[in-house]
Amino acid sequence: MKKRILIANKFYYPRGGDCIVAMNLERMLKEQGHEVAVFAMQYPENIDSGWNNYYPSQVDFAGSLGNKLKAAKRLMGWGDIKQAFNKILDDFKPDIVHLHNIHSYLSPVLAQLAKKRGCKVVWTLHDYKLVCPSYACLLNEKPCERCIGHSKTHVLKNRCMKGSLAASAMAWLEAQKWKRNKLEEVTDAFICPSEFMASKMKKDGFNPEKLHVVCNHIDPEKLESMHNAATPSLDLLSAESRSRGE
Repeated sequence: MKKRILIANKFYYPRGGDCIVAMNLERMLKEQGHEVAVFAMQYPENIDSGWNNYYPSQVDFAGSLGNKLKAAKRLMGWGDIKQAFNKILDDFKPDIVHLHNIHSYLSPVLAQLAKKRGCKVVWTLHDYKLVCPSYACLLNEKPCERCIGHSKTHVLKNRCMKGSLAASAMAWLEAQKWKRNKLEEVTDAFICPSEFMASKMKKDGFNPEKLHVVCNHIDPEKLESMHNAATPSLDLLSAESRSRGE
C-alpha cells in the first residue's frame, strides 16, 4: 500500500551522513511509488525540495545574544517550529513521519506534534544523542558511558559540550526536556544503524520492542564500480608476480 511519508532532517543538502541517508531514503521511497515530503531548517545551502516554504527559520548558536536565545528556544521546541511543522502536517497529511537528525536545529517536538495527528512516528538515529547529551559518548577522546542508564548531569559536570559550561548546560537542559519516557511515548519505532547502538539504547532503558536494527543502505552499483576501479584482477596480479620471479 502506498503511503504519504514526511521526512524530517536538520538540513537538506549532502552536508554529512545523516543528510545523505535521508535524501537517499526519499529517492528510494519515491521509486517505490510513495508520496514524500521533506521538512528541514532554512539554510542557504539547502537544495530545493519543493517544500522549502514550510521550513522554520534558521537558528545559530554563534553570534549575538539574540541568536543564542532563539537557538535555545528551538532546543525546547518553542518559537516558530510548531507553527511551521503543523502547517506541513495540515497540508501534506502524512501517514508516517520519519525523523532523522532533528536535535538542536529542529526539535523532538516534531514527534509530539505528529503523534497528536495520529501519524506513525519512525526515528532513525545517526548518533548517540538520546543516551548522551553531547552526542558522541566520548570524554577527553576516550569512550564514556557515564550518562547511559544514569543521570545526564555528567555532561554538565565534565563540560562535555565543546569544553563550555554554557553549552553543556544547554545540553543538560535539553536532555531534561526530552527524557526517554517522553520520547518513547510519541515514537513508534527507533531505527538503529547497528546492534551496538541498539545495545546502548537498551542499556539506557529504552523499550527493546521499539528498537529495530537497520544498517545504512549501500548503492550496489556504486559499490561495484568502486570495487572494479580499486581492485586489480587476480590474473594481472599473478602475471606481475611471475614477471618478478616470485
